[in-house]
Amino acid sequence: MTSEEVLDLFRQSGALIEGHFVYASGRHGRYFLQAARILQYPETTEKLCTAIADRFRDDNIQLVVGPATGGIILAYETARQLGCRAAFTEKEGPEAMAMKRGFKLERGTRTLIVEDVVTTGGSVKKSVAHLRARKADIAGVAVLADRSKGEAQFDVRYEPLATIQMDSWEPSECLLCEAQIPLIEPDDIIA
Repeated sequence: MTSEEVLDLFRQSGALIEGHFVYASGRHGRYFLQAARILQYPETTEKLCTAIADRFRDDNIQLVVGPATGGIILAYETARQLGCRAAFTEKEGPEAMAMKRGFKLERGTRTLIVEDVVTTGGSVKKSVAHLRARKADIAGVAVLADRSKGEAQFDVRYEPLATIQMDSWEPSECLLCEAQIPLIEPDDIIA
């Protein structure tokens, strides 16, 4: 699956939204990738996760982990494709991600981390740190879309299905604020 095919799926499902948004980083931007809109379609999710699984099919993956919330569905379906277990990490305090809820992790478990959209890679990096502290063997990271402009770097194999250029600005330099375009909270979009 090519980058353009992945982005077409985002467009077709209404997951690529135009407006004026505040990103998790605090920066403002014109576009927002709402992966939940694409992951609501099992057939599309299966296609995307098959593409991820195909990239790691020969890597003896034993566990697929997705940071909550964007990576949970992806972890489940990618694990199904690979015939292994799925789990997720979630916030633990303001600065960490942890695999909780009784998920077992044996030393050396060959683990793939999956995420929906990467901007800074913060949740993935925190997940990698936690899993390494629990002695997992991290095989790689796969994401649906990388919008980091190459800034998200990991010290393991990294496989984004798509990359997209999305300009963003500090609030004090935001062109959309200057034009008095109202901010949209992505979680409040109903249409």
